[in-house]
Amino acid sequence: MLCVRVWTRCGVRYRPWRRNVSHKAAARLDLSGIYPPIATPFTAKEDVDYRKLEENLQKYDEIPFKGLVVQGSNGEYPYLTEEERVEVVAAVRRSLPLGKLLLAGSGCESTRATVQLTAKMAAAGADAVLVVNPCFYKGKMDSRALIHHFTKVADSSPVPVVLYSVPANTGLDLPVDAVVELSQHPNILGLKDSGGDITRIGLIVHKTKAQDFQVLAGSAGFLMAAYCVDMVETVCVLANVLGQELCELERLCRSGCWEEAKVLQQRLIEPNAAVTRKLGVPALKQAMEWFGYHGGACRSPLQPLTEAETQLLRQDFSTNGWL
Repeated sequence: MLCVRVWTRCGVRYRPWRRNVSHKAAARLDLSGIYPPIATPFTAKEDVDYRKLEENLQKYDEIPFKGLVVQGSNGEYPYLTEEERVEVVAAVRRSLPLGKLLLAGSGCESTRATVQLTAKMAAAGADAVLVVNPCFYKGKMDSRALIHHFTKVADSSPVPVVLYSVPANTGLDLPVDAVVELSQHPNILGLKDSGGDITRIGLIVHKTKAQDFQVLAGSAGFLMAAYCVDMVETVCVLANVLGQELCELERLCRSGCWEEAKVLQQRLIEPNAAVTRKLGVPALKQAMEWFGYHGGACRSPLQPLTEAETQLLRQDFSTNGWL
C-alpha cells in the first residue's frame, strides 16, 4: 500500500502505512539477493545531502540489486538524529523502484526506543527492519535479555524483523541459542551476521532449517563460503562500489560455476577488508568517489583518511585490478 504523506515546510511527516500484513504472511518475504548498505552523504556543514543521495540511488538502480539497506552501520546511523534516520529512509523509499526491497535499521539501546523507531521506519516505507542488538551494557546482554528485547520488538513491529549481529561494532555476538529461539517467532524473518565465522553461521543455518528463517551474510569477504552453507543473501559494504561484480559473484555461486566464482571472490577479499575492518566508513566513502558515486566526508567525530591510509586503500583496489 502507498504511504499517505503530509508535507510540511521543515520536512515530511508520515501517517502510518495502511499495512495489513499478518506475521505469517510477513515471514514469507524472500530476501535472497545482494543489498548494499548505503552510505549517507553529507554537505560541507554535515547536513544530510539529499541531492547527492538521490544521485547515488539513480546509479544503484542500474545494478540488479534485490534492494537496499538504509541506516545500517555504514549509513552512520549512530551520528544521525532519530528524525534524520526516518527522513533518510523516507527519501530512499520515494526513489526506490517498485519491486526493490528496503531494509531499514531501527535498532536503539532500549527496547522502548527500538519499538517506537521500528514503527516510524515502517510508516516511512521500510519493507523490513534490521535491528542491531543493544550493547552499551554488554555485560548484561545475555541470551535472556536479548530474547526479551527482540521478542518485544517483533511482537509490536508492523513489518518483519531481521536480527543484526555486528560484533566489530557492538563487541558481542548474538548467542546461537538466542538466535535459534528467536527464529521461531513468526515476525522474525532472519539474521544478518557480519562476524565472518562460517562455522557459527553454518551452525545457525543448520539449527534453524526447520523454520522459515533466512540467514544473511554480512560481508563480501566470505560470500562464496556463505552460499556453501545455504545463506540466502548478502548485505555487503563493497556492493556500494563494486555492485555489479557482487551480483555476478552471486550468479556464479547460484549457477554452480565454482571455479569462476573462486577467482572473483579472491579479488574481492582485500578491497572488502579495506572498507570494513581495516579502514572503515571513511575508506568506503573515499572508494565511492573513485567509482563515480558521492561519498564525501563522514559526520564528526569520524575523520577522513590520512594520505598514508588513502594510499593503502588505493593499493588494495589496484592490486586486485579494480583501479
